Amino acid sequence: MALGSGDGAGRLTVNGLPVGSGGFMIGYVHSIYKAPSAELFTVEGRRFTMRAVISASENVLDYYALAGTRSRTRTGAWLLRLAEPATYEELSLLTTSIGRRTLIAGGRCLPLYPGAGAAEVRLKVELTRDVRGEPCRPPYDRSFL
Repeated sequence: MALGSGDGAGRLTVNGLPVGSGGFMIGYVHSIYKAPSAELFTVEGRRFTMRAVISASENVLDYYALAGTRSRTRTGAWLLRLAEPATYEELSLLTTSIGRRTLIAGGRCLPLYPGAGAAEVRLKVELTRDVRGEPCRPPYDRSFL
């Protein structure tokens, strides 16, 4: 049976947040430019690939210093499609309450940041029965996408 096909093994998730064919995003507020931003990922099996960066500020795209194609979305956000996407089996992130890194998929959000200070979080795609997440609130409610 396919991953997450109802065979009792659970749903395909990233850290417990269900992901579908649309992949997921890591949303954050850029600490220098104070702009809502997100890294966009696709999921293939147990691996995930960063394909693009989206932000309310073009300066965030400059900050990444990655080659790719820039465009504007219908809502006016800046989008950078990476020339060389990066694929991971696991990704370690430093999260803070300043940047508010949050997993976003299917209109649901999973905050990754602590209430204060900093924390290290490891992202991994896995099957789980214990799904997590909550409805997204601004700026992660797609209002800037």
